[in-house]
Amino acid sequence: MAPRRPGHLDHKGAIPMTITGRLLRLPGLVLRGSWVGAVVLAHALAVAASTATARLRGDAAGRGLRDGERWVRVLTRLGPSYIKIGQLLSTRRDLLPDAVTTPLARLTDSARPPRRRRVARAVRRAYRDRPWPFREFRWEPVACGSIATVHEAVTLDGRHVAVKVRRPGVAGVMWRDFTLTAAAMTALGLVPRLRRMPFKLMHDQVGGAILRQLDFRAEAGALASLRANLSGFGNVRVPAPLPELCTDETVVMEYVPDLTRFAPGDLDADTRRAVVRAVLAAIYEMLFVDGVVHCDLHPGNLYFDRRAHLVVLDAGFVIRLPDAVRRSFADFFINMALGDGWMCGQIVIDSAAQVAEDSDLEGFRTGLRELVAETSGAKSGEFDLARFAGRLFDLQRRFGLFPAPEFAFPLLSLLVIEGMIKGFDSDVDFQAEAMPVLRRRNTPRAAESTAER
Repeated sequence: MAPRRPGHLDHKGAIPMTITGRLLRLPGLVLRGSWVGAVVLAHALAVAASTATARLRGDAAGRGLRDGERWVRVLTRLGPSYIKIGQLLSTRRDLLPDAVTTPLARLTDSARPPRRRRVARAVRRAYRDRPWPFREFRWEPVACGSIATVHEAVTLDGRHVAVKVRRPGVAGVMWRDFTLTAAAMTALGLVPRLRRMPFKLMHDQVGGAILRQLDFRAEAGALASLRANLSGFGNVRVPAPLPELCTDETVVMEYVPDLTRFAPGDLDADTRRAVVRAVLAAIYEMLFVDGVVHCDLHPGNLYFDRRAHLVVLDAGFVIRLPDAVRRSFADFFINMALGDGWMCGQIVIDSAAQVAEDSDLEGFRTGLRELVAETSGAKSGEFDLARFAGRLFDLQRRFGLFPAPEFAFPLLSLLVIEGMIKGFDSDVDFQAEAMPVLRRRNTPRAAESTAER
């Protein structure tokens, strides 16, 4: 196979590597792996028993509700790396029943908080080398995520701020999970039919990005970048970080009061349509122009303020795409909107991480041309990104193409937001809304297709 790497992401620095040696000692890994296995097994047995009982009683609806609550409990017990999965699933109300997504939605900002004394110890430790900067600090969190809690505070000079505090002990748990899943990916790579799949490369990229959420210095910088890049959008607000008060364990930013959860609620049809277009415009600006992409815009990170403007919070899972990936993704998107499946296929081939020696490139182009023809111009209610991505990956697998793992991030960003958008406006055309942004970037490669065919 010929490597065709368009670039890679650097996720170093999540926590100092001098610490990880102590965190990843074999006994700790064994204990963590045993715990995960025991929780999963107990959950599987409970689901089997619940399903059998429900069938006897004819209580399918009740079983669905109880299963949703059970998923919340099991993901919470497994820890932050797994809670992220629940947060993603909670946004897909178009694919999963409300009985599952409604309980999972609590994982976005209502996780169980640590004990107050542990939070207080963590904050005091974060500012141990400098004067205490707060006049007031509310120890009861206003939001609790899987990696951090958020607290109101007032600085010594009177500024009202939000302080994001990393959960005590979360770094060790996430590093152990990363090591265990790396071992699992290595084992998958030994399966004869899967040997050609770049599992380790994909794990390093995606898992590394998740680990980087532990790097609060990087998050403060990402928050500043998002704020600068989206400053031209009058209806999108990103709180300003206070770099002089941020530490390795805390992110301090301006406090935005009176936030309302991102949901259709009582909004009229015109307002819902305007909101959807504002969200898509911001997402496309990240994907196609700036390359600084928020991959975690679930309802715990996206709100309305008192003027019904969008407020983007929490920049922990923000990825800077390599220019080659950003350009290729934009080229693919615009050619898909134009219905040019042949050119979409060529872009995928050119940007692939690996191409098998026995690959069938013409068969791949034909298959992708058919897929693009089916989806070009589809409305929100008709277009299913998860299904489209699944079929695209299946085509790549069947015809010997292996995508660069960096392409997972723009797809993840769209997958997280797609389910929520469908709840606001099922008639929005994802592809048409991207065109104004795409026109402001470099001329796409569509013109090349005529000469090459």
